[in-house]
Amino acid sequence: MGDAYESLTVDVGDHVARVTLTGPGKGNAMGPAFWAELPVAFATLDADPDVRAIVLTGSGRNFSYGLDLVSMGGTLAPVLADGAMAKPRTDFHTELKAMQGSITAVADCRTPVIASIHGWCIGGGVDLISAVDIRYASADAKFSVREVKVAMVADVGSLARLPMILNDGHLRELALTGKDVDAARAEKIGLVNDVFPDAEASLAAAHATASEIAANPPLVVRGIKDVLDEQRTAQVSASLRYVAAWNSAFLASKDLTEGITAMFEKRPPEFTGE
Repeated sequence: MGDAYESLTVDVGDHVARVTLTGPGKGNAMGPAFWAELPVAFATLDADPDVRAIVLTGSGRNFSYGLDLVSMGGTLAPVLADGAMAKPRTDFHTELKAMQGSITAVADCRTPVIASIHGWCIGGGVDLISAVDIRYASADAKFSVREVKVAMVADVGSLARLPMILNDGHLRELALTGKDVDAARAEKIGLVNDVFPDAEASLAAAHATASEIAANPPLVVRGIKDVLDEQRTAQVSASLRYVAAWNSAFLASKDLTEGITAMFEKRPPEFTGE
């Protein structure tokens, strides 16, 4: 396809599109280009009658490190300022709703999406894979709903969509600890459908499943997604609205500053509950 994106590449052949995350942040971290381009790319593919299934993967050694805190710092800074009043909080709320919409564009895509995950899938990476239909992983894949570790409530989709993917205890364990889980554990708790020996095998399996879906009647495939999604859209939408308001009120804290600082300084944080 002729579309030139900074944060991803799109390749189409035999009714299957492959979307590959390319950064530009380290580990395909999600910066401004990602949030702007993802919904455009998926809307374009969804509107293309020649595309009947989409494979989503990451370039290099990892799927995604999640939110690019360096390049997205400008979004957080006004809310973190002492005495931030309604205007910066309202601006943050608007920005957050737009970021939520970027991930929702993947969930709302009528064309089925299969993710192939290798290496790290952290924070925003989990938000993203929670919005796809089918998840495959390589044996080296590692997952973390890590926001709690930097004093954030995950707000771009994980807490809204994972309740319909994982059982409640497993979800709470991931979200409350921020722990890393390997591919075998991810498969056991139902976060991924299947695990393959390496990234190449996982990607091949994703393409095989995409081809299988693409061989089915396309309008019926879209109908199946539409009917399945009817059970969740209202619940997900309400959860996203609530967390956007919650974080606009309560995200700013000394603990958030400490969490981010400690991460960049590669030391354990000391949280005080302030």
